[in-house]
Amino acid sequence: VGKKPLELAQEIATHISGKNLKYVAKAEAVAPGFVNIFLTREYFSDVLATIDDSWGRNGTLSGTKAIFEYTDPNPFKEFHIGHLLPNTVGESLSRIAEYSGAEVKRVNYQGDVGMHVAKAVWRLLKIRKEMKPGEFNDFVKDETNSGLEELMPKIYAEGNKAYEEDTQAKEEIAQLNKEIYARINNGSIVGSTDSISNNYRFGKNWSLNEFEKIYSRLGTKFDHYFFESESAGYGKEIVEKNTPAIFEYSDGAVVYKGDEAMGLHTRVFINKEGLPTYEAKELGLAKLKYDFYPYDHSVIVTSNEIVDYFKVLLDAMAKVYTQEGFAGKTKHIAHGTLRLPEGKMSSRTGNVITALALIEEASTRVREKISSERGLSEDEIPQLIEMVAIGAIKFAILRQEVGKDMIFDFDRSLSFEGDSGPYLQYAHTRAVSLLEKAGDTTQAIMKDYIPAELALFERLLPLFPETVARASREYAPHHIVTYLLKLAGAFNSWYANERIIGSKDEAYKLSLVSAFAQTMKNGLLLLGIHAPKRM
Repeated sequence: VGKKPLELAQEIATHISGKNLKYVAKAEAVAPGFVNIFLTREYFSDVLATIDDSWGRNGTLSGTKAIFEYTDPNPFKEFHIGHLLPNTVGESLSRIAEYSGAEVKRVNYQGDVGMHVAKAVWRLLKIRKEMKPGEFNDFVKDETNSGLEELMPKIYAEGNKAYEEDTQAKEEIAQLNKEIYARINNGSIVGSTDSISNNYRFGKNWSLNEFEKIYSRLGTKFDHYFFESESAGYGKEIVEKNTPAIFEYSDGAVVYKGDEAMGLHTRVFINKEGLPTYEAKELGLAKLKYDFYPYDHSVIVTSNEIVDYFKVLLDAMAKVYTQEGFAGKTKHIAHGTLRLPEGKMSSRTGNVITALALIEEASTRVREKISSERGLSEDEIPQLIEMVAIGAIKFAILRQEVGKDMIFDFDRSLSFEGDSGPYLQYAHTRAVSLLEKAGDTTQAIMKDYIPAELALFERLLPLFPETVARASREYAPHHIVTYLLKLAGAFNSWYANERIIGSKDEAYKLSLVSAFAQTMKNGLLLLGIHAPKRM
């Protein structure tokens, strides 16, 4: 505007001061051109009075419909630690979107058809033949059978090994893959009682039941499940309908040639066997999801290993669905990888670290930290162990930007001090315990009381809603993690140096403690982490 920074800052400060704004005590200009605005005590008191179960909600996504697709484990394979990342990130993003006013549906897309299924069913058929008549039926009657739990995770790895090492097995599996596709397309796999259909249904149902147990422990409830068997036929039809206009034939397959100038590569959408690939199925899925729920936003959480794949897919989608605009409504969130210090895993070789194994190991280590002298009942201890163990894992995933890789360190992640999930949970518990000791968790705000100086965590409390809004806008739960760590650290420092119960300003301080506890609870909720009352 043609003025010196300090001169303009002075004009702005004078203008603000002259407005007699409700919550502004004063405004002043500071060299070289800053404007400092001082808020009144009434502002902080009024903020404290609004902190309740809905604290942090905003209307930035009001009136919109969002569908979040995440986790996506494949039947016939194990639910490994890699699935914990999309589940944790997707669940948190879903909750943040709901807090921002969106109507949200959670969905799961799973591969129940394809080579991995054929390899597993092939091996399952072999195992059944190796058993005596009736032995397999007895073996699988009880789906909680410990022997079955040991058998099922092995079948894919063993089938894949045979596919790679045995020429005859490779041919049989390839043929079985076509057979399963054909049966799904004509609907016969549902009602048929032959061995192929029986073993396919058995393996799929067993896998899905096991997945549900894990979802329950992780706190995720899906609204709908999509399967590749549903999207495959429709996706193939879409590709064929748009060939050669958008797609083209190449060596017996149908491909999409991405614009190299845009950094896109060529990908196969229908292979030489005439079967739709993942890419074609994804095109079908976009329409199936919209038919299920006419979304304004479709958020897909997957590994960053397929970022380039998604760029090509969205480019093709934009050309296929010009009127529907599905590509413009789709946001791909790419997460990194989760490793233990031991290294990476592979479901093809059977070297898999399962999600349950990680949860159980974390639970065992938490159990060692639980003291029986804390007055916890026998019923409370298992629940608390579960809350802390899963909270630690989720925190470790969400503490940094979504796309980064991470190594899960048990000692650091399960520590009750510093940068960890248990640390945040314990800060909340400490506040709740203090309120219970005071005998009143609904302290009135003392608006006429003005302490000599604002506590740091009191200054931080009003920032929670805008932190949630930013996390929603940027699809970045780590902003909430960072905020909660700062808030907990400031509260713990204040708590250690202040007399609360029995002080002359007890009522006001308890109102601060109550506001802190509620903010921590709401923040942990958005991360998908429980806030225990006792630890």
